[in-house]
Amino acid sequence: MVEVRLENLTKIFGKVVAVDNLNLRIKDGEFVALLGPSGCGKTTTLLMIAGIYKPTKGYIYFDNDVVNDIPPKDRNIGMVFQSYALYPHMSVYDNIAFPLKLKKVPKHEIEKRVREVAKLLRIEELLSRKPAQLSGGQQQRVALARALAKEPQLFLMDEPLSNLDAKLRVYMRAELKRMQKELGITTIYVTHDQVEAMTMADRIAVLNLGKLQQYGTPDELYFKPSNVFVAGFIGSPPMNFVDASIVERDGELYVDAGELKIKLPEDIANVLREQGIKGEVIFGVRPEDIKVGEGEYKGTVYVTEPLGRDVLVHVKINDTILRAFAPVNVKINIGDEIAFNIDLSKTHIFDKKTEKAYI
Repeated sequence: MVEVRLENLTKIFGKVVAVDNLNLRIKDGEFVALLGPSGCGKTTTLLMIAGIYKPTKGYIYFDNDVVNDIPPKDRNIGMVFQSYALYPHMSVYDNIAFPLKLKKVPKHEIEKRVREVAKLLRIEELLSRKPAQLSGGQQQRVALARALAKEPQLFLMDEPLSNLDAKLRVYMRAELKRMQKELGITTIYVTHDQVEAMTMADRIAVLNLGKLQQYGTPDELYFKPSNVFVAGFIGSPPMNFVDASIVERDGELYVDAGELKIKLPEDIANVLREQGIKGEVIFGVRPEDIKVGEGEYKGTVYVTEPLGRDVLVHVKINDTILRAFAPVNVKINIGDEIAFNIDLSKTHIFDKKTEKAYI
């Protein structure tokens, strides 16, 4: 297995900076997700680690060795793409065995490895079939088996589940996580799906416009987002953001958003005072941290979205709309006036200009 370090990694295409001075450390045996919207630089980063793209600047280390100039075939990596890239004219067995044949691995060893990975991924009975005779999930397992048969020190995956239907995707998420933990292979996984990243990865690197926004565990990203982008990208439905001001009245600090005025608890107020924070801010609270049906704040039901387990309620307070969850047994109709409470211990306050988190 291997530790991967990226130092000041940069990739420029013409005038476009695809990856901008990226620094990351992926520990031996760790499952790390590169997460972000389209065009954020996550696939470009993966392709540089694979050796398919050469960095414009910076270094890629496998353990203590710089691998910038080592060709892909000599990096001992297994790669799985969004398109499974199976050879249609070959059987499943031959697809899995192909990279081993290229490496001139002895025939008996090829047979042993193919059977082992087929058993691990539960595709033993498919070895004689052609890719066209397989479902999407089965094709995906064959692509994984082909990568695993090489016994790589590093696993690179580029959105491997995006072609599967929703139910199979949930199942394969769990299977991939189990397999990675069982084998202990260092894994870097590219996805734009925050649920996928949160459920599978040990740590997540959130990227936007080529820059690293935050690197941490799923809990750290969810409970302590470093800026507005991370706070809005992690969590479903996303965090509520309200333009507001921090004002002081009679020795108490308030978040003032027009009709919505929130008195801040003393511990949060003290942190803001210590940092000298006053004036315009962005106030953030997650829908799950607003309790509908009782409380000191009032608004009008703008729209409701039944989700089965609960109801997502859009509450309008003048020009501000907050999304909140309500239990299914609470009758709520559009136009109703409704009371709600906010769990102030779980709120976030961001700098209006830089969008970085104060709290």
